[in-house]
Amino acid sequence: MSILDKVFKSKDIDKDKLREEVIAQLKTIYDPEIPVNIYALGLIYEVFVDEDANVVIQMTLTTPGCPVAQTFPTTIETTVNNLASVNSTAVQVVWEPPWTTSMMDEEARVTLGMF
Repeated sequence: MSILDKVFKSKDIDKDKLREEVIAQLKTIYDPEIPVNIYALGLIYEVFVDEDANVVIQMTLTTPGCPVAQTFPTTIETTVNNLASVNSTAVQVVWEPPWTTSMMDEEARVTLGMF
């Protein structure tokens, strides 16, 4: 889809459906140091979609000193923007609440042997 197609696409979107598509896309992104996707790790705190198909993702990292802290948000924005139905994506890295292993889902715990 070209940028013009995105600009002129219908404003009549299903925000809940788009949010689910974004979450599915986030599940394809893996932490570079842990063999688990970022959604299962609990790094994604919120996914907001507005009526214009703009997406804002609030997320955290496992530690403030994470080696990909400067580049990972851009990787996530690019990956989500690959969805034809998304107009734009912004990632906000937040540190509250701090990430803990209790935020991982069952899939992540099983994969990492933490059950």
